[in-house]
Amino acid sequence: MNAGEYHLPFDRLRRNALFAGGAGLVLSLVELVLNPTIFFHSYLLAFIFWLGLPLGCLALLMMHHLTGGGWGFLIRRVLEAGTRTLWLLALLYVPLLLGMTHIYAWARPGATSDPVLQQKHFYLNVPFFLVRSVVYFGTWLLMAFLLNRWSGEQDRSSDPKWVQRLEGLSAPGLVIYGFTITFAMVDLVMSLEPTWYSTIYGMIFMVAQALVAMSFVVLITRRISKGEPLATLATPVRFNDLGNLLLTFVMLWAYFSFSQFLLIWSGNLPEEISWYMSRAHGSWAALAVVLILFHFAVPFMLLLSRRVKRHSALNLVAGLLLVLTLFDIFWLVVPSFEPSALRVHWTDITLVVGMGGIWLWSFLGKLAGRPLLPEHDPRLVEVLEHVQEH
Repeated sequence: MNAGEYHLPFDRLRRNALFAGGAGLVLSLVELVLNPTIFFHSYLLAFIFWLGLPLGCLALLMMHHLTGGGWGFLIRRVLEAGTRTLWLLALLYVPLLLGMTHIYAWARPGATSDPVLQQKHFYLNVPFFLVRSVVYFGTWLLMAFLLNRWSGEQDRSSDPKWVQRLEGLSAPGLVIYGFTITFAMVDLVMSLEPTWYSTIYGMIFMVAQALVAMSFVVLITRRISKGEPLATLATPVRFNDLGNLLLTFVMLWAYFSFSQFLLIWSGNLPEEISWYMSRAHGSWAALAVVLILFHFAVPFMLLLSRRVKRHSALNLVAGLLLVLTLFDIFWLVVPSFEPSALRVHWTDITLVVGMGGIWLWSFLGKLAGRPLLPEHDPRLVEVLEHVQEH
């Protein structure tokens, strides 16, 4: 059954997303005129959050191709649609490049007068930053293009070579993804405070991207699996698998976040603990407690329950994690600009809504463009037979 035979229930949502996205971006332009520094600070926050969705989808898609599990066939088209929005994030990256001097101290004229920035100038300079940016997005776009191209070819042919190609790309692709995300987050976020460093920083963002992507995928899949062709495959067991993956990413997020804190705090080196000095005091510390409770403790306890994972309560957990991941990105990024106290500028909201509305509009259009199941994938036949037997 192709996408045309099952009408996706998102026409109204897509129109509303486009309207909200356009309104949010237009309103934000007022701040660009009045205070471009605040605008670009908010722009970075929104961009980092929404970039995590297609990149998380890319990582999960490659995981599926490597494992071939039944959980992956249920969400594969959602993941593919997510990766096909990377071109939009590449376009949204251009304004960030234009406002670099408002964001990064090392990008401003005369930055090398600072001894620390002078030592790191060989890496933290605008021309090299632009080159690395092209490499990152070029790599992500190429992997997304090949995965979607070969998946599309598989829809027209049951030749097993397409499975082999998808698996062959996914194995090195996950390694490449790990390296590029690590360096990209060092460039985009860690370099906001160039005197600080952490070797585990990239892993925190990788897990956050997988977590936000899986949360979003659960919400979308719940909606579209009410009708065929997904209804047959969307059994409680499959959603239990998705819930287990959510639980895994929640635990990994807590593990990497606490490991970084423990290692840096126990080392007690001034150049390392400076990053936590602002985030562990005052209103920023209160937000950290909220993250510990509602980004880890509460979801962790709920996702231990098989009943939660197999029923609609999973939607509530996924929605909570989606929102709290935005708070997590806020806690990671904004204290670099507002170290003394937690402050929310109105553009933090309008740009997240604006960029997200445009992204959701694009995503829903991509989702409607292909069959909801890869019916010619030979592994899907085995999965469907297993479902019928049980």
